[in-house]
Amino acid sequence: MALPCGSGRRWWRAVKMALGLCLCFLIPMAAAGIRNTNSTFGDQKLKLEVQQQLKLLNKPAHKSIKSPDGDIIDCIHINNQPAFDHPLFKNHTIQMRPPKGRLFDESKVSSKSKSINQLWHLNGRCPEGTIPVRRTKEDDLLRASSIKNYGRKKHLTIPKPSSAQPDLTDQGGHQHAIVYVEGDKYYGAKGTINVWKPQIQEPNEFSLSQIWILGGSFGEDLNSIEAGWQVSPDLYGDSNARLFTYWTSDAYQATGCYNLLCSGFIQISNQIAMGASIYPVSGYGGSQYDISILVWKDPKEGNWWMQFGNEHVLGYWPAFLFSYLSDSASMIEWGGEVVNSQPDGQHTSTQMGSGHFPGEGFGRASYFKNIQIVDGSNNLRPPKDIATFTEQPNCYDVQNRKSGDNWGNYFYYGGPGKNPNCQ
Repeated sequence: MALPCGSGRRWWRAVKMALGLCLCFLIPMAAAGIRNTNSTFGDQKLKLEVQQQLKLLNKPAHKSIKSPDGDIIDCIHINNQPAFDHPLFKNHTIQMRPPKGRLFDESKVSSKSKSINQLWHLNGRCPEGTIPVRRTKEDDLLRASSIKNYGRKKHLTIPKPSSAQPDLTDQGGHQHAIVYVEGDKYYGAKGTINVWKPQIQEPNEFSLSQIWILGGSFGEDLNSIEAGWQVSPDLYGDSNARLFTYWTSDAYQATGCYNLLCSGFIQISNQIAMGASIYPVSGYGGSQYDISILVWKDPKEGNWWMQFGNEHVLGYWPAFLFSYLSDSASMIEWGGEVVNSQPDGQHTSTQMGSGHFPGEGFGRASYFKNIQIVDGSNNLRPPKDIATFTEQPNCYDVQNRKSGDNWGNYFYYGGPGKNPNCQ
């Protein structure tokens, strides 16, 4: 059929416009399809990684107990605990109790402090031959910065008192209020720690109160054993105060983790779960609750043992995990730590301890009492030449004291973080 003059060009322009419109729709649709494919692939890969890690962390349970706070405590066979996933532990024989000695017997004294339990105890206990392990959930892993880093601290988070400068430079946003001793060989430490439920401003911040047992320099070779209580929404998904431990032999670079989230600590107790909620906790102007923690080195085997309260020997860190701590510690620290993640020089309102300054005293400020060190004869001794350290005393402070009664060497510490004098 013949077209009118000029109509051929108009027809061709119409065709090109139509093709252009199709391409305008088709190209974004194709790109969206690629993105959706990549997204689906990424989701599947992440889900697979999560499931593999959960399978690694969560061992078959002889019995499971649902805690009122939502935790699930799995009672797993003592020989199936995560420590034995590592080749170094392949032929390790579990020490079922510390060697008898003056320190072990001495630590069994009665206590007049109010009794503290873990919340899961309300719904059951684990049988003999098993250990209680807090089950890791999918949400726990998804909250972490990466699945690989779940349960691990960041590099350089230890308070280094001797490096304190007038500019108050902190280490990666970590701030502390501690007492410490150094300049001798230490074979353990003990302390009774007041337990609170401090408010946390951001989910990626935490507040803890603990004992640090340190060996080596504060460089890449630092050895550390840590134990106490912490509130960490990022790690646990809530704001409960929880018993925790940590260890590293290379300043948090490649070794160590919280609780039983990697090979390291060998648990023998069927009564206490690492990472489980402590109950009850102290109230401002009300009843005060505390926990007693003792970590000491077995002079025969060289392992570092941990005791909770006056009757629960929880387990030990084998000597071969460490370099410097295979001999002794060179510094002991007691106190609090928070993470300040606020940008542009602003300060977090995350609380340390009770969230109140030391000057408020008992029932209002948080305390450590009866702090002691273990000497070369495996005896508990009062620490000598105690020093204090805090980066910003207007935010978190510490006041060291000594008593003639059953409090021995003690101190109050903590604070509210952001306030009119701490911005």
